[in-house]
Amino acid sequence: MALQDKYKELIDTATTAGVSNLNVREQDGVLYIDGATSGTVKQQLWDTYERLDPNYASGDLVMNINSVAGVTEGSKLKVTTNSSNLNIRKGPSTNDDIVGKAARNEVVTLVSKANDQWWQIKTDQGEEGYSYTQYLTPLG
Repeated sequence: MALQDKYKELIDTATTAGVSNLNVREQDGVLYIDGATSGTVKQQLWDTYERLDPNYASGDLVMNINSVAGVTEGSKLKVTTNSSNLNIRKGPSTNDDIVGKAARNEVVTLVSKANDQWWQIKTDQGEEGYSYTQYLTPLG
């Protein structure tokens, strides 16, 4: 089955919801879905993905949906990792040391935006550092 057929419901949801700059492409056996939308729609897409591929076991989809519009310092963000904890790093790079973790579905606070891909966050336990924005969904 072609990946675009397998994930047709997800692609249709993204299209119907008006995800901006929607780009769907298949490369080397992986389907990539990129775009930007609200935090609510982003969560809806992740919920659909989880229903289609429980535990995200197949590894054949990369969904890079950003929801950066309207997010300001002090905003509450939900950790929307596939199934694992989110790494909190010393700096805005995977080369920087891990200084903490935030659990899936945990709510954290935005401290600042390093760029569109890395935000500085703080947990309720006081752990502070940088995390990849793909796994952070604004509440509201």
